[in-house]
Amino acid sequence: MESTLLVDLSRAQFALTAMYHWLFVPLTLGLSFIVAIMESLYVKTGNEEWKKITKFWMTLFAINFAIGLATGIIMEFEFGTNWSNYSWIVGDIFGAPLAIEGIMAFFMESTFFAVMFFGWNKVSKKMHLLSTWLVAIGSNLSALWILVANGWMQNPVGMEFNVDTARFEMKNFWDVLFNPNAVSKFLHTIASGYVMGALFVIGISAWFLLKRREILFAKRSMIVAASFGLLTSLFLVFSGDESAYQVAQNQPTKLAAMEGLYDGHSRAGIVALGQLNPDKQIGDNQEEFLWSLEVPYALSFLGYRNINAFVPGMDDLVFGNEELGIESAQSKIEKGKVALDALKEYKNAKKEGNLIAATTNLQTFRDNECYLGYGYLDDPKSIIPPIGLTFYSFHIMVGLGGWFVALFFFVLYFSMIGKIEDKKLLLNAALFSIPLGYVAGEAGWIVAEVGRQPWAIQGMLPTGIATSSVDETAVMITLSLFAIIFTALLIAEIKIMLKQIKIGPQGESHV
Repeated sequence: MESTLLVDLSRAQFALTAMYHWLFVPLTLGLSFIVAIMESLYVKTGNEEWKKITKFWMTLFAINFAIGLATGIIMEFEFGTNWSNYSWIVGDIFGAPLAIEGIMAFFMESTFFAVMFFGWNKVSKKMHLLSTWLVAIGSNLSALWILVANGWMQNPVGMEFNVDTARFEMKNFWDVLFNPNAVSKFLHTIASGYVMGALFVIGISAWFLLKRREILFAKRSMIVAASFGLLTSLFLVFSGDESAYQVAQNQPTKLAAMEGLYDGHSRAGIVALGQLNPDKQIGDNQEEFLWSLEVPYALSFLGYRNINAFVPGMDDLVFGNEELGIESAQSKIEKGKVALDALKEYKNAKKEGNLIAATTNLQTFRDNECYLGYGYLDDPKSIIPPIGLTFYSFHIMVGLGGWFVALFFFVLYFSMIGKIEDKKLLLNAALFSIPLGYVAGEAGWIVAEVGRQPWAIQGMLPTGIATSSVDETAVMITLSLFAIIFTALLIAEIKIMLKQIKIGPQGESHV
């Protein structure tokens, strides 16, 4: 296992890249469909006002799309530079959806992006509209394949371990593609992007209304975005419920950390609001929370579709619960070490030509194979992810999700009755909800990725085994450089967008 510092630096670099990347991606996902809807209204009605609206939002989409490409490309390269062991062990599986993403989705959206952005008055209205929709579809297909890969890491299916090469190899592509965890993750993630796109359009439209500029443009943009946002935010709630169900089935330690649940019990409730006890430790008798407000029975129903279901807590998962058939982490670690030893002896026996010993050790390995990843661990408590960060990130995400539903409803209601321009408090709330959308998105990814630690692949490969054998100084230098470059890109995007917004849809600057 690599040094703790190298693992932490590699994780920090990848987290930095991923979190900056996610500042650009959700707006691409959401704004692409909103622009396509607006252009469809233009083609349907022939109203030049809709063309002006479409071109304004399309310009902002293009700025975000162009700058966002850089972080995505760098992130894929990091699998080779920082996580070469991971790439070697699971490249046969993980590489397939990424390759499809690059060949099919990336080229599709990039090709039609040129037609969409530069094709006004050069191709027919219908061809241009088709290009706009294909860019939106291509962007979401790109997200599909990336999230299939990520979903597989959270719930590895459709594969088998090749004892001769010490690699996981794909056995069934369709199991990987239709992995329930991947499906729920894809739907929830793209829905969050749609909500972000709607928040962006509503917030900027609110700014125009507060400035008493482009009133018709802003009100029409708001109606489209609020309608789109309300529908997708409700779907976000539904897909979030399914995501939590999949977490309960496949990642019980993540669920326990999300809810700060130490002592498992039946009819478990969800903590709506609460403050964790910072002195609480796994296995002690202290209270879990300093204070909390709980929704009774909700966690049992959320995780198992049964209000009477037992939800294991962190104590149950670390120390085991014989009465309920929950195996202790120590038992899994011991069986994992048996698997690793048997694999090593199998290779030695095969090299020496001892077929009997090879066959015996192979059988021992197969009997304990499902505990393989645990063999690299030593401390049973290490199976629990960082509790505070996971808990608070989850509750921030959920709380903001509820706010977005309410915001879209009221914006749509007052827009439809023609009074939105008089609701200054609501307009300011819409404007300041733009950064809240990003906070919610980043919090969701913290839950997903921090919540599955210590695993790179759930139960099969710890993060500490997945890293590259590179110099710590090199990682530290590149981490610093990436932080500077990504921050510069973000500042550049914000400045360019603000300038374009001030210019407005008429093409005249209003500073």
